[in-house]
Amino acid sequence: MSNPRGHGRSDLAHRCEGCHPVVACVPGAPYGAPMDVRRLVVALERAWDGARLRRARSRTPEFFRIEPYIGHGGPAGVVVRGRVLDDPLETEAVDGEGVCASVRRTIGSFLTDELPGVPLLVRVGSTSVEAASDPEGYFVARVPVAPDDLTSPWTQGTVALHGDYRGTTGHSASVEVRVPAGDARFGIISDVDDTILQTGVQRVGRMILQTFAGSALTRTPFPGAVALYRDLAAGGNPVFYVSSSPWNLHSFLLGFLRHRGFPLGPVLLRDLLGTWGGHEQKHDRIREILDLHPDLSFVLLGDSGEHDPEIYADIVREHPGRILAVYIREVRLDPGDGRVEKVSDAWGPDVPFVLAADTEAVRRHAHGLGLL
Repeated sequence: MSNPRGHGRSDLAHRCEGCHPVVACVPGAPYGAPMDVRRLVVALERAWDGARLRRARSRTPEFFRIEPYIGHGGPAGVVVRGRVLDDPLETEAVDGEGVCASVRRTIGSFLTDELPGVPLLVRVGSTSVEAASDPEGYFVARVPVAPDDLTSPWTQGTVALHGDYRGTTGHSASVEVRVPAGDARFGIISDVDDTILQTGVQRVGRMILQTFAGSALTRTPFPGAVALYRDLAAGGNPVFYVSSSPWNLHSFLLGFLRHRGFPLGPVLLRDLLGTWGGHEQKHDRIREILDLHPDLSFVLLGDSGEHDPEIYADIVREHPGRILAVYIREVRLDPGDGRVEKVSDAWGPDVPFVLAADTEAVRRHAHGLGLL
């Protein structure tokens, strides 16, 4: 959501400024709020952004910032995403800070002043392509990089302002691109909320409280998850984190992964104003990973709380021979609802499926398959 800083605040933004989690505020909307609430939030967001942009068209950005996200690719090409904002850098969480500091940081990640139509030049290796930010400030670039220009596990690139934008010139930012090694045995595609990060998506009040009041330093992974993911990634196997959380939480999630010692990799999220549940966008992110890394097979990890079982079933059917195993963490309030079991048999016996409430069961099965 937009923060016009000095140009007035919407009532919605104003209600979110306190030190309590507010259920009706925008950051709670992506996580299971009723459909009519989400539609209202989106309508307010678009109306507010339209008014803000009309006022700001001729204004030189005060805090122009290019924020690239971790990219990924290989011989089939590279994808780089990011956002262009008129905002200062987010503050980082520090040990011992109060709840109010965490709340302000989380709300600030949604009250952004995004910049549309910014001309950009994205360069990876010796190849560059032009791109432009969309109405919400996001950009995506597909760079046909020569394989000789890519180094594993990371290749550095740049995203630069290409020309003038409202009197601003000369800005650039570096971007890291995850490049799997040729001898990687497989890749790992993992959800985040309730898969590695204890969130409680099915308990909306508790989830909102944790989202607002916690930080990258205080949020808790599931027991054993860090060790499992590090063992799965051993030998250079790349990890891709794909979540229905909004891009506004990218910095938080990346900070959580770094602080807890998870193997780093691209964190692929969704636009807050995108498809209602993020369902199709999550499909598309996973398909993109498989398309960009055609020589890799994959292990899929998710949870039973939302749509991971259905999404993963679709992926298994669409990509025969590419999926080595599917692991689903059991977090349902009603484990007997039959929803997960209905899709777990949809692809036949060739792809192992494990539904487990604890990490150790997943570890034992993965060890038996020779994945660890």
